[in-house]
Amino acid sequence: MEGLKAFLKRKNIEISLRRYGIDALGAMAQGLFCSLLIGTIINTLGTQFHIEALTKTVVSITSGTSTIDYTVGGLAGLMSGPAMAVAIGYALGCPPLVLFSLVTVGFAANALGGAGGPLAVLFIAIIAAECGKAISKETRIDILVTPLVTIAVGVALSSVLAPALGAGASKVGVLIMWSTELQPFLMGILVSALVGIALTLPISSAAICAALSLTGLAGGAAVAGCCAQMVGFAVMSFKENGWGGLVSQGLGTSMLQMGNIVRNPRIWIAPTVTSMITGPIATCVFKMKMNGSPVASGMGTCGMVGPIGVYTGWVADVASGAKAAITAMDWTGLILICIVLPAVITPLLYNLTKKLGWVKDGDVTLSD
Repeated sequence: MEGLKAFLKRKNIEISLRRYGIDALGAMAQGLFCSLLIGTIINTLGTQFHIEALTKTVVSITSGTSTIDYTVGGLAGLMSGPAMAVAIGYALGCPPLVLFSLVTVGFAANALGGAGGPLAVLFIAIIAAECGKAISKETRIDILVTPLVTIAVGVALSSVLAPALGAGASKVGVLIMWSTELQPFLMGILVSALVGIALTLPISSAAICAALSLTGLAGGAAVAGCCAQMVGFAVMSFKENGWGGLVSQGLGTSMLQMGNIVRNPRIWIAPTVTSMITGPIATCVFKMKMNGSPVASGMGTCGMVGPIGVYTGWVADVASGAKAAITAMDWTGLILICIVLPAVITPLLYNLTKKLGWVKDGDVTLSD
């Protein structure tokens, strides 16, 4: 046993919830952001502003009798599997030969995982990466053995596990979305609160939403919850953190408050209760849906990706005929849910917690 522990330590293989559930998951979300999400934004910009360089076909790929044309954004989206796998490998500290081999693994897992591809990539890339790390530099022909093992393990697992993982994740996502359509008030509260909490925790709400393909009304509730946390923390802590804190939390991440939350969990009450208010308003009053990229459901106001995702969904729906036009009610709901209501409700609730003596000045001050 001691020999195994020494080997794992030497290979930087740490089997822990933090390494896989926080580091790898968070990195996967960044890979997804830098491929599929950016690709979606590029396509939207090209379409809305009639930028020919962004809408014209860059390459056509023929498979059998069908040919698929790809724009710049389309190519970025096509590489989401490799991007996620490489990001996961980077978070796990993979040596170069393992890291580069994960490109193939990510593509295979994502392609075979279907709608639940991101979840398949997460599991399979972790296993392939750790196997690659274990064999790395153990032989004199490392340049052959390490890529061979990494790719073989990854592709084999993809063929066996990816379809089942993808189908399972997709069914869970469909169940959540169906439940939200059926019970928009209760599920609006639940989805908004849970995804918002996940956004502030050191895990990736974006990766969770992507893995579950969370769109529709449930995606709208998720956007509401994330915005409530980010905008809420940014505004309620403005007295302590000023403009720098407003921008870093409102457009960056509310995760910056985790240290303060550990010291006094009650500072989390105001933004979380706000999410439980804005969630059902989004689902029941404005019928706000996320029909853009699922990863945007868990991004909130980080780079304004959440609102942009809702907008790209509108554009796609109008183009397909599913939606007649983007209305003033749509815009009103988006602005209220994502910006105005969190900025108004959260400070009011925060002041109430201060009056109750649950929190005090300085509890939400960000460390330098």
